[in-house]
Amino acid sequence: MITIQHHGAFSGVTGSCHELSLGDAEERAGILVDCGLFQGRDGGHQASANNLAIDFSIAHIRALVVTHVHIDHVGRIPYLLAAGFRGPIICSRPSAIMLPEILEDALRIGFTRDRRLIERVLGAIRSRIVPLAYNQWHEVFAEEGRSLAVRLQRAGHILGSAYVECDAQVSGSTERVVFSGDLGAPHAPLLPEPQSPERADRLVIESTYGDRDHESREDRRYRLKRVLENALSDGGTVLIPAFSIGRTQDLLYEIEGLIAEFGDKTVGDSSLPWKELAVVVDSPLAAEFTRIYRQLKPYWDEEARELVESGRHPLSFEQMMLVNSHDDHLRVVHHLARSGRPCVVIAGSGMCAGGRVVNYLKALLGDKRNDVLFVGYQAAGTPGRDILTYGPRHGWVELDGERYTINARVHQVGGYSAHAGRSDLLRFVRGIPVAPREIRVVHGEDEAREAFKDALREVGIASELV
Repeated sequence: MITIQHHGAFSGVTGSCHELSLGDAEERAGILVDCGLFQGRDGGHQASANNLAIDFSIAHIRALVVTHVHIDHVGRIPYLLAAGFRGPIICSRPSAIMLPEILEDALRIGFTRDRRLIERVLGAIRSRIVPLAYNQWHEVFAEEGRSLAVRLQRAGHILGSAYVECDAQVSGSTERVVFSGDLGAPHAPLLPEPQSPERADRLVIESTYGDRDHESREDRRYRLKRVLENALSDGGTVLIPAFSIGRTQDLLYEIEGLIAEFGDKTVGDSSLPWKELAVVVDSPLAAEFTRIYRQLKPYWDEEARELVESGRHPLSFEQMMLVNSHDDHLRVVHHLARSGRPCVVIAGSGMCAGGRVVNYLKALLGDKRNDVLFVGYQAAGTPGRDILTYGPRHGWVELDGERYTINARVHQVGGYSAHAGRSDLLRFVRGIPVAPREIRVVHGEDEAREAFKDALREVGIASELV
């Protein structure tokens, strides 16, 4: 018997955790695919210390397979270890480098500030990491009557992201089970797009944007340009709440391209040229992952590698400034609230639920010269969702228990999402030579999952909601 269970991200977009098990209930063996944090009100969960504990049996779990290192896919790994998990943590080679970094930050913020305890947990995690090359089979276990091997393929979501192919064999019959993880959109900066698996008897697929398509790269670049021109024209700040991994690097790549193309040109009646637009990355974690991205150029797509060969530096350019210390962060916030110099600030966290972006929001939301630009998904119950919902009508958002009126302009450019849109997801499924006999639609709000299920049905493919 081969069974799939879902312990998170089945009726929401965070807390990803899926289980593949072989054998009956009494004598089973299996793996987990991801073990992430819940955020906002996702899937009926309220993100807090109360729901981080592992509340399902793991005695039979032989390995954890990580699709990518976003916190909603890996954030509960320390709690998995605390629950007694002693198996390997299998991931791609880039993810193996980044996983300890993202978990160190998560431990420090939400677990403990005890440096020795953090190092002990990180040491346990590092000792269990098994880095895999893409397209390489890895045997998880092989024993009498059953075996399981996994293979990672590029998912195009963030650097190191993968979808997971599982060859499960029980009593002589083999089944290919595929977990999509988070799939990236085609034509995204830096990363090659995902290719469909050669086989999938059963498919577990995300549906974050199962109800809509993204703007084209040309359209989103034009819209980004227009928002930045507003900043150049009226001396405001463009605040971009961005995830440290993926979105930040994509935005830097695109902004560098705009500055390179329009450098000496001025905007409208402004006397300021593009090359004087300051770009601030105010997140030590984002800065660290930008450095890691630069080190891992062999995993970039052909377009990005050609830029580097031509002498451009899309993730390290003259107008870019990194802010590390908290004191420097406060000084930048204070300066931007009072200055008339145009600036772009990329700060975490992506859903405005914490981190340095909150101080910028408090200081800048009340000024109509400023703009808030969302480029990623905003889960229900997060301040980011509230700003996106109420900002256009000059409503308010609650930050740290206080209400702040939103006079700043609010924009959303969906094309910069690291997630595939509906057509991209359909293309991924339809690209499988023989349609899966079972498709489970997960990792989406109810509306998105229902819409993607309907889209699959329209092209003659049956699926089910978990």
